[in-house]
Amino acid sequence: MKLLADCRLYTFVDTAYLHGRAPELVAQQLCDGGSDLIQLRAKNSSPAEIRRIAEKILPVTRRANVGLVINDHLDIAREIGADFCHLGQEDFFDAGFKNISELRNPHSALRIGLSTHAPEQAQRALDAGADYIAIGPIYATGTKPTAKPVTLDYVRWAAGHTTVPWFAIGGVNLQTLDAVLAAGAKKICVVSALLNSPDLVHTCAEFRRRLESYSPS
Repeated sequence: MKLLADCRLYTFVDTAYLHGRAPELVAQQLCDGGSDLIQLRAKNSSPAEIRRIAEKILPVTRRANVGLVINDHLDIAREIGADFCHLGQEDFFDAGFKNISELRNPHSALRIGLSTHAPEQAQRALDAGADYIAIGPIYATGTKPTAKPVTLDYVRWAAGHTTVPWFAIGGVNLQTLDAVLAAGAKKICVVSALLNSPDLVHTCAEFRRRLESYSPS
């Protein structure tokens, strides 16, 4: 896969939004549309089911040179050979970890991303050695209905203070995209705006085009 620093469009196979579609088919469509990274998120699935889905998606992402991210399940990410594992604050700091090195396996190239919801959390994640961080939710989103939006102010802060790759997430769609980019984001995560689209490949490609063509006015 391309270098993390060059990855701009981070998309999801979220089982809550599949609407009966095969996960590997959705992953292929995201790859065809220009995704750089695809996260498997299956909050209500058992570890065995998540592993089964991941094993179906991994060949798709490998063929397309797209990075596969496993949400929450570090052991599954390691065992199937995923590129990344993404952890929330509760999965890392609240679980007693202080540095990403505590999760490093000398026999694995797995990299770790962390969610952050405020500048102090971002700084803590940077100090802990996260390979990338997610900034959000920028706007209210059905994906995280109880999460308070962090607004574009956090995006502006991240643009001036974050030293590792970071992705703006939460309510990012084709209507809000320009405002997010104008605030300083260069990398985005998109969930429902893609998975609820009637033409996933076309919408994904439009996000890709808009990311690459954006020029601050």
